[in-house]
Amino acid sequence: MRDVAVVAFAQSPCQVANRRDDMADILLPVIREAVETAGIDRDDVDFVVSGSHDFYEGRTFSYIDSLDAVGAWPPISESHVESDAAWALAEAWSWLQLGEGDIALVYGIGRGSLPTDLDQVVPAQLDPYFLAPLAPHRDAIAGLQAHAAIEAGLTSEQGMAEVVARCLNAATDNPLAQRSGHVDVARLLDAPYVSSPLREHDVAPVGDAAAVVVLAADDAARRLAERPAWVRGVDHRMDTHYPGVRDLTESPSTQRAAGRAAEQAGFSMSDVDIAELHTEYSHQEAVLTNALGLNGAVVNPSGGPLAGRPVTATGLIRMGEAARRIRDGKADRALAHATSGQALQQNLICLLEGDG
Repeated sequence: MRDVAVVAFAQSPCQVANRRDDMADILLPVIREAVETAGIDRDDVDFVVSGSHDFYEGRTFSYIDSLDAVGAWPPISESHVESDAAWALAEAWSWLQLGEGDIALVYGIGRGSLPTDLDQVVPAQLDPYFLAPLAPHRDAIAGLQAHAAIEAGLTSEQGMAEVVARCLNAATDNPLAQRSGHVDVARLLDAPYVSSPLREHDVAPVGDAAAVVVLAADDAARRLAERPAWVRGVDHRMDTHYPGVRDLTESPSTQRAAGRAAEQAGFSMSDVDIAELHTEYSHQEAVLTNALGLNGAVVNPSGGPLAGRPVTATGLIRMGEAARRIRDGKADRALAHATSGQALQQNLICLLEGDG
């Protein structure tokens, strides 16, 4: 296995809406920042891979516009996943393992503000025969999961509000953080429900942003970064797409992915210093930490998705934020998690480590 590391990460602010800006306008400054941070030219990139969701854009091959920012001429080696760009990072890591090149650029661009009615878009992820025709409210299934988590004793409405307050207070520069000054738990508990027991602040606010990660292998990584964030293990698994046959208080796919990633990395979840979790709802932190068996790790020091969720880039940002803290020397080992689908259906785990 080759040693592969994150050597650069950049992201744009998660804005409430950017409908007048096309993909290239949002993405180009972020690519420039990541490339400059890595100290490379675009011609040095051997592979480009991205993530997006066509149904948020309302058209097929929506990612094509973003290639204007990447620079697709002369022809480049390029790929795309119809998912969160965290899965694009997993593809880039696999590609580098094959020895086809030394440097890969991964990007995701989320434009969740494009749909005028998310309640018509989100059910597209559901079973097309039984659930999608019912068109449940976009937070309805998450509400069922939150209720089940409370009934199982994993969390409480007080605990969920404490998670939100911690995340929003950590996100000092996010325009989607929905706060005015310090966030008070008691004030959060006075808010009305949107899908009991979920209140508006329990739902990660959808926004628009781009994120870029540069991966490099072996000597290239050591040359490009003073303290590379080495990707020691990556794995992703999925549970059945039909939530009615799952125990929503558990996440077996997260456990399996974490177990496989730990085997690759040579260390366990209890050894990580920080964990960036893709929590689209506040109660999911309790479900995930229980599934992962985290022991003393600081969870979502960046504020996490509850401070802003650019769809299809949210998971990649978890990878970048975890790597950032390793590269800054604030952590030695980190866990990054990404999810896709309803109620934590698909889950990806990435374990990272710094030198020494």
